Amino acid sequence: MDDDSHENVVPGSDETLDTPDVHGYEFRDGVDFQELLASYATTGFQATALAEAIDIAERMQEADATTYLTCTSNIVSSGLREVVAALVREGYVDVLITTSGALTEDVIKTQKPFKMGSWNADEAALREQGINRLGNIFVPSNRYVWLEEYLYDFFDDFFAEEKIRTPTAFARELGATLDDENSVLKQASDNDVPVYCPALTDAEVGNFLYYYRQSYDPDVDIALLDDYETLIEGGMDADTTGLIAVGDGVPKHHAIMTNLFRGGADYAIYISTGMEGDGSLSGAPPTEAVSWGKIKADERNYTQIQAEATLVFPLLVASAFFEN
Repeated sequence: MDDDSHENVVPGSDETLDTPDVHGYEFRDGVDFQELLASYATTGFQATALAEAIDIAERMQEADATTYLTCTSNIVSSGLREVVAALVREGYVDVLITTSGALTEDVIKTQKPFKMGSWNADEAALREQGINRLGNIFVPSNRYVWLEEYLYDFFDDFFAEEKIRTPTAFARELGATLDDENSVLKQASDNDVPVYCPALTDAEVGNFLYYYRQSYDPDVDIALLDDYETLIEGGMDADTTGLIAVGDGVPKHHAIMTNLFRGGADYAIYISTGMEGDGSLSGAPPTEAVSWGKIKADERNYTQIQAEATLVFPLLVASAFFEN
């Protein structure tokens, strides 16, 4: 055999790596949940990213960090609504930043559940039946008819004495009207966790606010800047901050942008399916936020799990928050 070709195929190495061996869970003595997740650290790929996230979440708690949880509306559309509500209920969240769709769907679910459906549904037939599809989740349109009636009654009280209100006041007072222990808004209202919604008009809530102002009271309005100021100042007053971003978009960026004013978040965990190659904020990894000063550049204080949230978020929460 030619020595040169052999060296090309089997080049060899004198390097000695001092990193752990790749090794997964052996399933020899049944299943120990914590040991299983601990094995993710040496499993590789996104399992190791999840193990890093669990470690960072535990360190956030040890540091008594002010914890920001951000999530997009699809998180509340799914069964992750109950996971978010549990984190808020048990005091693990100090600040929640989300979208208008999340508020909309949280309120609907207090009275009218979403239903399991199919990815491969006949879309035209669903439209005829008055059924909206969110992935493999079905939402009958009558949910939104009920929501409009509920919100109109709420708007009358909400704007009775003050015509210009903030999204945090909207979420707090709306949550106080709800009677469902699995409601994110109810738990936030009951436990004094502010819910920031910088894009409050970007869902049915916004539509109904528009109709309400057009038909009933032209003086009502939603002011954003007061909330932005409060969010920035709260971060600047915090000794340590930690961020768990479930999904991307406006909620994630609002958290890291407001942490920029304090020199960056101390800890950050992203759960994301966004693609970095298009240059969007949704696809941007935490390393990009470090370049902007939105996350501090300390060693191993941030990670990104590139996975769909329903698969990994409950595992992160169970291990880092509810198994200790």
